[in-house]
Parts: sequence; C-alpha cells; structure tokens
Amino acid sequence: MSESGELFRFPTDFPIKVMGRDSESFRTLTLAIVERHAGPLAPAQISERMSREGRFLALTYTIRAESRAQLDAIYQDLTASGVVLVAL
Repeated sequence: MSESGELFRFPTDFPIKVMGRDSESFRTLTLAIVERHAGPLAPAQISERMSREGRFLALTYTIRAESRAQLDAIYQDLTASGVVLVAL
C-alpha cells in the first residue's frame, strides 16, 4: 500500500470487467456508463469474451483511472444498471 493507504497510485491503467447476458443493450449501456466517468475509449481498450454456451458475455474496459472515487462511481453505476450480473 502507498503512504496514503491506497492500493494503487493514480493515475493508472485499470481493467474493469463486467459480466452479463449477451445482448447489444448490455454492450451499449456498460460502455456508456464507463465512458461517462472515464471519457471515450478506443477499440483497443475494450475486449470481450463469450461464455462457452454463448449466453453470457464478459467485457473488459481498460481505463485511465484518476482516483478511487472515480472507480467507486463507475462500479456503483454498473451494479445499479440492472444489466450487469458481476462487476470486477
């Protein structure tokens, strides 16, 4: 930990992983939430992985995190969205 008690030193590149049912609305809504807090993301900052059965999708958004408060706000909005099953 740093002297301030933080696990990370900001700013830092930070991966945010979200999982939900595979749908276009899942992609659109989660991207909108992340970009609202972190600004526009390039395609190279987004990766996706489909579940074996093809029903669920894991998206990873790699952002430039500026603070713990920013990350907390992103996770709060993602979990409140109603479409995210898991946010890591």
